[in-house]
Amino acid sequence: MNATGNNINMGRIKLFTILGLLFGMVLIIFGFKDKIAQPKSNNLSYSIENRWELPFDLREISGIAWLEDGKIAAVQDEDGIIFIYDLKMNQVEKEINFGQPGDYEGIAVNGTDAYVMRSDGAILAIHNFEDSDRTVKIYKTPFTDENNMETLELDVDRNSLLISPKDRDSSSDSFKGVYAFSLVTKEMATEPIIKINMTDEALERLKENDLYKTFRPSDLAIHPKTKEIYLLEGAKPKLLILDVNGSLKNAYGFDRKLFPQPEGITFSPDGTLYISSEGENDGKGTITELKLWDKK
Repeated sequence: MNATGNNINMGRIKLFTILGLLFGMVLIIFGFKDKIAQPKSNNLSYSIENRWELPFDLREISGIAWLEDGKIAAVQDEDGIIFIYDLKMNQVEKEINFGQPGDYEGIAVNGTDAYVMRSDGAILAIHNFEDSDRTVKIYKTPFTDENNMETLELDVDRNSLLISPKDRDSSSDSFKGVYAFSLVTKEMATEPIIKINMTDEALERLKENDLYKTFRPSDLAIHPKTKEIYLLEGAKPKLLILDVNGSLKNAYGFDRKLFPQPEGITFSPDGTLYISSEGENDGKGTITELKLWDKK
């Protein structure tokens, strides 16, 4: 074979090699993306029905809780302030100071009382939170900074607050527990009411080398009609849905461009779902109204 033929063959080999490498890189990239955004049991989809861009003070919005008349109570993870946001007026209606600066992550409202979760596991009870004579009392739980607490939800049926560790659970890396903090005794039950198995089939494609990182809840909410439990993760945006018995029904991911860091979740009484997300870099925090449906 002459030199020209050899050069052509070598050129083809190089071309096929480059194409093969590029194809392999594409598979790796899409495989990684799929691991984050497309859990194995993803047979649900969602649409954005409405979205509110929040003022600068709420760029790092964390927990949210539904109030009456289209208003949402929110906290952010730096200041001891409850923000009352009016969805109809698209503005913060009121700011309620309840404590010193700190890492505040979750909020729940029970009548005239508000409860705020601090990342070290302390629950702040703000009695008559909207009045000038409000009082604040701090309750300790067995959790600490190492557990990195973010979730808080009112469970009316149990007369309790539901909480779950973002990082390691107290007793095992193989599950994340949902624990009940009694509003009567002001103590947390030692055993979780629900255990989410980190090796559940629905989480298989999300499994991390550090098992406890497979799902890291940033907030949870109880559907007012079905009583299903919705658990949100902000680190790698995803949502788990548990049935009334605590069994994992479904796991699916969110587009990080739409939800850079979803930190709060709540329902209105009619079952409308709202999720709050921190702003990415210098972006604005948001509250989003979502509609979910089954693809089947």
